[in-house]
Amino acid sequence: MKSSELLNIVIKATENKKAEDIISLDMQGISDMTDYFVVCHGNNERQVQAIARAVKETAHEQGLDVKRMEGFNEGRWILIDLADVVIHVFHKDERNYYNLEKLYQDAPLKNYNQAVY
Repeated sequence: MKSSELLNIVIKATENKKAEDIISLDMQGISDMTDYFVVCHGNNERQVQAIARAVKETAHEQGLDVKRMEGFNEGRWILIDLADVVIHVFHKDERNYYNLEKLYQDAPLKNYNQAVY
């Protein structure tokens, strides 16, 4: 599966759980570890966990291997590694604090919902 196809699958999974301010960062040429970052947030720990669970289940339904998932129990910043796409599901407070968009400001950014972060 192409990384762009995987990206679209991940975006749909996050949208289905009402993730907010979903963006992708095109990391090709910037990082050797992945092609895309997906960044989104939920407003409470349960929503953050539900978003992450949906991404993991969708990946498994597509026959994909989740390389790593970290931070699920805390529900504040969950990282899901699908190799070509790495998903960062934040609690809103953590997203504002860590501001990955600024850290990787050289990466082309695409917004997926109306609210602009």
